[in-house]
Amino acid sequence: MARLNLLEETRFEKVPVTVYENQQIASKAVAQRIASLIRQKQTKGELAVLGLATGVTPLKVYAELVRLHREEGLSFKNVVTFNLDEYYPMQATAQQSYVTFMYENLFNHIDISRANIHIPDGTLPQEELHAYCLVYERKIEQLGGLDLQILGIGRTGHIGFNEPGSAPNSGTRLVTLNDLTRRDASRDFGGKENVPTKAITMGIGTIFKAREIILMAWNGKKAPIIKKAVEGEISSEVPATYLQLSENVEFVLDKDAASELTRFNTPWLVKDCEWDEQLIKKAVIWLSNTVKRPILKLTDEDYNNHGMAQLATEKGPAYNINIDVFNKLQRTITGWPGGKPGSDNQQRPERAQPEKKRVIIFSPHPDDDVISMGGTFIRLADQGHDVHVAYQTSGNTAVWDDDVLRYMEFAIDFNESIGKDSSHLQKIYGDMRSFIETKQPNQVDTQEIRNVKGFIRKTEAIAGARYAGLADDHIHFMALPFYETGKTQKNTVTDEDVELTMELLQKVQPHQIFAAGDFADPHGTHIVCFNIILEAMNRLRQTEKWTNDCWLWMYRGAWHEFETHEIEMAVPLSPQEVERKRNAIFKHQSQKDTPVFPGEDAREFWMRAEDRNRETAAMYDNLGLANYEAMEAFVRWKF
Repeated sequence: MARLNLLEETRFEKVPVTVYENQQIASKAVAQRIASLIRQKQTKGELAVLGLATGVTPLKVYAELVRLHREEGLSFKNVVTFNLDEYYPMQATAQQSYVTFMYENLFNHIDISRANIHIPDGTLPQEELHAYCLVYERKIEQLGGLDLQILGIGRTGHIGFNEPGSAPNSGTRLVTLNDLTRRDASRDFGGKENVPTKAITMGIGTIFKAREIILMAWNGKKAPIIKKAVEGEISSEVPATYLQLSENVEFVLDKDAASELTRFNTPWLVKDCEWDEQLIKKAVIWLSNTVKRPILKLTDEDYNNHGMAQLATEKGPAYNINIDVFNKLQRTITGWPGGKPGSDNQQRPERAQPEKKRVIIFSPHPDDDVISMGGTFIRLADQGHDVHVAYQTSGNTAVWDDDVLRYMEFAIDFNESIGKDSSHLQKIYGDMRSFIETKQPNQVDTQEIRNVKGFIRKTEAIAGARYAGLADDHIHFMALPFYETGKTQKNTVTDEDVELTMELLQKVQPHQIFAAGDFADPHGTHIVCFNIILEAMNRLRQTEKWTNDCWLWMYRGAWHEFETHEIEMAVPLSPQEVERKRNAIFKHQSQKDTPVFPGEDAREFWMRAEDRNRETAAMYDNLGLANYEAMEAFVRWKF
């Protein structure tokens, strides 16, 4: 019976899928499987032939393999590796090279023979590549093929660099990279224009010959393409769907990457459910959107025709369910994000008391506050709350070099206008120009350039916070040490980051914390900053009584928005408030027009924010609630 239930639950899935709570647990499980294979081969006196991937996805797998080597004696002397791909052209010593990546993250830390390491050569003349790729294939064949191939997946559905249009029998070859793939790599190269247009990759046919294939994917950014790869029709437009034809493949996912699979996203379509409040809310909103009718107009027939008969039977009739969900949504809407004085706490998302709250808005970068919750920020200040804003990082990697020169030229002109000697500034300015003219992609800036970039973002943040209504002594620049590397690759978080955060929290003792909950940001900074806040609060909660009365609200909006069923507080914005929010965002001039790291969305940040806020309001309207100009959405974190 258990097996039948499993089949029913996964009938939409065309490949075996294993889902873990998080990527740490999943990565350790994959590493243990690799280690088990290596040990089995050792007992037989055989070589273990591994196909390896690069990128963020396998990092924790490699870290666990290194730990197993150091702490548990796992030897790699019998291991031969073949990497999937390499950018072309690419010097092996370049920071973006997959040679550099593999040595830094794995090979330098284990006892593998250098002669057993094979990574496509991005330095060869193009006319030699065809013959080189054939040799690469023959080496794999001569060793009896790959025992295990690990894969990630790109948002185009590519595996290796087999982009849409790749043939299922393709071999190792030179390919042209998809524009989305290049945009996703832009941060590593200091801009998309620096990302190579081509790459050498193992073919899908080569990958298919592996005796075991494990495709890994983490976080919600990968959820849409995972759904296509696992549940979609086989198509050259999504190369990963070819893996459905393999009998040796398994997808290993964390729960966020699996979140759009039918069994998780709409489980009522595949099985009987245990209907709690949150699942009922999600299902009814889904039904309303599916049949395109407001919640209060849904019927028992709608429930029966769309896989929700069980819900109507257990909790119905339909109209009673509709009223309950409608009321819950209605109660998320508030024009008083700090709580409405004298109101009934049971009917509103925030407490009425104290009437004037101490508030900290944490902003990972110097503009996340106004981009993601600028309307709520302004309203909190307007309603008399004691609002502080804390910019957790300097954001100094996200400023164009041209802006540095422009500000230096201004400083020199101003210095001379008040009769000061500018020779020292001129010297620094000349050094900056010389450095910038010969600067390599993602090369670390000089300290002077980094300082100017940080000053630019600091002054913009001050202007935005002042516009929102804050006094200067309520604007805090934390410059958390983990970020201040001058590189896109950041340091590991230390106690110093947490202690600086604890110090500010203890100083303000807030009733409300607002923090970025947009964990799919392309920089990875948001989740790091959020975890620092959580650790700081968890430590303070051991001794500080004020923490018992402190609520943490998560905001999104810079990259994507909360799902409607997740929203616990929706703050409506009038047309005038939308304009005020836009003006606050405009204070961040270095991020306007074309920012250094725009992500996959080509729109300016203010446009993204307004469109998402209007989309949230439209979703509420479509469900039959009030029709507002725009809405900012929040979810409360429960300690």
